[in-house]
Amino acid sequence: MQAIQVHNFGGPEVMQLEEVPDLVPAANQLKIEVKAVGVNPVDTYIRAGVYPLKPELPYTPGKDAAGVVTEVGSAVKHRKVGDRIYVCGCPSGSYAQQLICDEDQAFSLPDNVDFSSGAALGVPYSTAYYALNFRAHALPGETVLIHGASGSVGIAAIQIAKAKGLRVIGTAGTQQGLELIKSQGVIAALNHRTENYLDALEELTCGQGVNVILEMLANVNLDTDLKLLAKFGRIVVIGNRGRIEIDPRDTMGKNASIHGMSLFNADAKAMNQIHAAIKAGLIDGRYKQIIHSELPLADAAKAHDLVMQEGVYGKIVLIP
Repeated sequence: MQAIQVHNFGGPEVMQLEEVPDLVPAANQLKIEVKAVGVNPVDTYIRAGVYPLKPELPYTPGKDAAGVVTEVGSAVKHRKVGDRIYVCGCPSGSYAQQLICDEDQAFSLPDNVDFSSGAALGVPYSTAYYALNFRAHALPGETVLIHGASGSVGIAAIQIAKAKGLRVIGTAGTQQGLELIKSQGVIAALNHRTENYLDALEELTCGQGVNVILEMLANVNLDTDLKLLAKFGRIVVIGNRGRIEIDPRDTMGKNASIHGMSLFNADAKAMNQIHAAIKAGLIDGRYKQIIHSELPLADAAKAHDLVMQEGVYGKIVLIP
């Protein structure tokens, strides 16, 4: 089979499409014929060697994909050959024509969802759901501010928050991104390239501040975020690319809190709960994936450049 291989950490160019041996599942694993691969920013951090957890070289990148089960291990109980599934995490890497995953990393893909949309589910929707419900404990009627709402995690967060009964405010940096998040039903779409764009929150929240902030770029926004919160407000740090100085006093008067999150810390029980909720939202149409572009697997380097560009909306998908 063909797979992207990384022999040395570095820029996108270190990813090369190579011929590698076919995969064989262990007793508790599934073998998947990959139809579509989801590209995530975390993939670029791992490839560059800056992520805390580094895979053993050489490795195949990727955590998300959708496809069809072609083989099951002897201990697999709830999956069978021919099942349409999407995966969230896989030990073999997903940038390939085949992948191996544990049974609890594979989730049923409803018939009304195509494979490219399925590849957009794993990390983005899991991250958004985990941030809102397990870290922020967001409640119906609260107001949530989503920075970078036109990205794949941001779009997922809008849909999940609206389905839960939250008032959603989103930010984006392009007119196209603003129109996209408006189409998702936010109460306001704010252009973060406009000076004093956050002043609108005073009227939008009747001077009370926002209850929850999902932060995709904490090194830029965190200090300001603390000043935007209502009493007992919560910030969930989903993305960060550097250091920032904050004044802890901004948390004290409001009993505000800052929550870090990594999806890797979610256990199997939490993931099953998350994906049961995602499946229900897929079946009834509450959750609809936005695909930015589909690229051939050989263009993985181009996909890594694209996923890190500001203003790119929706999900980038590789097709083996």
